[in-house]
Amino acid sequence: MKYWKLFLAGAVFFGACNNNTSNKPAVDSVALNTVKISVDESFKPVIEEELKVFKSAYPETNVITHYKPEADCLRDLQTDSIRMVIISRELSRDETKYFYSTIGYRPEFAELAKDAVAVIVNASSPDSVFTVNELQQLLKGTSAKQLKVAIDGNTATSTVRYLRDSLLKGAPFGKNVTGAKSSEDLINYIATTPDAIGFVGISWVTDPQTPQQEQAVRKLRMALIECKNCEKDTNAKPSQETITFKQYPLVRGLYYVLKENYPGIASRFVQFLTTERGQLIFKSALLVPSRMNFDRRTTNIKESE
Repeated sequence: MKYWKLFLAGAVFFGACNNNTSNKPAVDSVALNTVKISVDESFKPVIEEELKVFKSAYPETNVITHYKPEADCLRDLQTDSIRMVIISRELSRDETKYFYSTIGYRPEFAELAKDAVAVIVNASSPDSVFTVNELQQLLKGTSAKQLKVAIDGNTATSTVRYLRDSLLKGAPFGKNVTGAKSSEDLINYIATTPDAIGFVGISWVTDPQTPQQEQAVRKLRMALIECKNCEKDTNAKPSQETITFKQYPLVRGLYYVLKENYPGIASRFVQFLTTERGQLIFKSALLVPSRMNFDRRTTNIKESE
């Protein structure tokens, strides 16, 4: 009988050990309700709004957010502590293969919204209408226009990559192009430099986060750019209509990449971003939601007599 009791005690002990050492997914941090994510800095204003509403809906959660250039976000994704990144593109096939070989599964990714790169000038600038060819010449340093060109970073931001890939087709920037430390610094620079032109994510213009940003935004304006899929000699600013109908030429995606194969806090945040509530926040920041349709419909309304 004594040996039988010893056997049971041993079985319970080893069973407990097995449970503790089982292959459970790693926790987000020391606190089970905390997760770390990295976000492309050019999306900061709209993601800050998303986080405010998410945290009010789930007050027990704590999302520690690092805002940095896109390339740094992708490097962060290779570390165990970062469960999710928000960038302007999906993972490439090689990147997906890399993660599968290192962590044993493919990260989930998808487009959440369509964003635009706004072209901004000082409010007193006489030059506020540009063709795509003129923008290319300004970025290459071959333009006859005497404008100082600024972008939100030097080499690693999503805006820099987008402009190089989409407008310059891989060609280098001209020596006349300078990189601001951040999107906020770029806006301040354009607001105080009458002969400057800048390229920045649209939410920095439409959704300023502080009174200082708001004051700076009042001192600039969005330039009109040659319209695609429009009548001849038509120009457009970035808006939900011109993005949706592919009329504004500088459009990019806003993507999440989720490295969490269990129902954790990062997964819950992704789910929130794809629901109507999260998508409406993108809409209010003048981005175009990708996960829900907010189509414009024409109707005839007759007034009652």
